[in-house]
Amino acid sequence: MKQAEVYFQDKLAGILTEDENGYTFAYLEKYITGNGTPISLTMPLQTKPYTNNVIFPFFDGLIPEGWLLDIAQSNWKINPHDRMSLLLACCKDGIGAVSIVDITKPENK
Repeated sequence: MKQAEVYFQDKLAGILTEDENGYTFAYLEKYITGNGTPISLTMPLQTKPYTNNVIFPFFDGLIPEGWLLDIAQSNWKINPHDRMSLLLACCKDGIGAVSIVDITKPENK
């Protein structure tokens, strides 16, 4: 199982999880009740977790493309089909309002 904290403008918005059943994204109740902003128009604020058997298009869109993706795959030896690992490796300090922080690694806890 792989998990990541999802930050929107430096505020912890929710948790993204990949397990044997697919992907789950859940907003934190504290974020919703604290007048949080949706991370995407395709993922409005709700208490019910989002689930899917493939990575959500919004998160997949955060992963770099082209030569930058090639560099990430070769340097970190990540399979190009392992989208969650690419997201965790490449999107901590991404461009834009959303950051992804790996919480499955002990040094990030």
